[in-house]
Amino acid sequence: MIRISDLTKRFGAVEAVRGVSLEVPQGAFLVLVGPSGCGKSTMLRMLAGLEAPSGGTIEFGGKVVSDGARHWTVEASKRNAGLVFQSYALWPHMTVAGNVEWPLKVANWTAEERAARVAEVLSLLAIDDLAMRYPNEISGGQQQRVAIARMIAPKPGILLFDEPLSNLDAKLRVEMRTELLKIHRATAATSVYVTHDQVEAMTMASHVAVMNHGLVEQFGAPDALVADPETAFVATFLGTPPNNMIAVEPGGEGALFAGRALPTAMTVEQPVDFMYRAEDLDLAEAANGRTLAMEFAEASPIAGRYMVTGISGDLRLTAIVDRAPRLLPGDTVHFRIPERPAAIFAKSGHRIAGENPGGEPKVQQRLAEGAGA
Repeated sequence: MIRISDLTKRFGAVEAVRGVSLEVPQGAFLVLVGPSGCGKSTMLRMLAGLEAPSGGTIEFGGKVVSDGARHWTVEASKRNAGLVFQSYALWPHMTVAGNVEWPLKVANWTAEERAARVAEVLSLLAIDDLAMRYPNEISGGQQQRVAIARMIAPKPGILLFDEPLSNLDAKLRVEMRTELLKIHRATAATSVYVTHDQVEAMTMASHVAVMNHGLVEQFGAPDALVADPETAFVATFLGTPPNNMIAVEPGGEGALFAGRALPTAMTVEQPVDFMYRAEDLDLAEAANGRTLAMEFAEASPIAGRYMVTGISGDLRLTAIVDRAPRLLPGDTVHFRIPERPAAIFAKSGHRIAGENPGGEPKVQQRLAEGAGA
């Protein structure tokens, strides 16, 4: 339904989006996720027709709607796409029903068709009792529902969401995630959703594109990205908690971390990063040959277990354990490290060794080959 080919957007000397290529199937729920300034909102604005690309093309349903090389783009109102802004952008002088009806008037629907469709979408969003109220008379969550109703009223084939839940409180955000997925299924549209919240990305998406510095670092199904990260950025950005990363250097028959011997069965030939999953780490009562001493930072409950964090200089390690240690911040906590990391990344950030999603070891490449990756 959506094909993005070598898409680029420049603002003067700044390249906000850098040669992105993606294919999104009909009915997918794509989430663009990444930190602030990574280019995800710029991507969405180009999909919506609010920004023209500097290079590359965008196709909707096999038809080109933007071509950066030709400096040509189809205007936003003719793309068969709806957009919900972060601020909702409701017309304050119109009632809820009036806001939802307006795009249908612009599309030249008849009065009878408009009335039926407004009633249908207000009922779908469970806000039919608000039809005659004005935006300043309803809550933020209700305003968001009105904005979504207005977007889906003309039956667009593509739904675009620009961080629509960021202005809501935590409880309402969780509730609205479920509502948005219901709407996505009910409309059978292809959705593109922008967020910096990786929990939203993991719980809502059929496809995820992790963006960083204008590039898509990895694209795929949420579980595949968590199980098999291709870059160090993806490994440490996704997951609750994210994976642990330890920078190591050659050290005799093993590896050194900040000048200390790291308990590992691996021998490295140049500086690399070892990745350890939080659930693979454990705690020990005292130091031994398989532990790493850290300064205890905190222990937080998570789904019936505990997330224990230790610090040493710039390094933070997190382990998921059954019981919280009886320690105070600043005490020494001993992390038990697995013999082998779950994955190894070159200093460039590219993965050079590790496990696949099924847990079977991949063929170990010579680490020296990955140094220039």
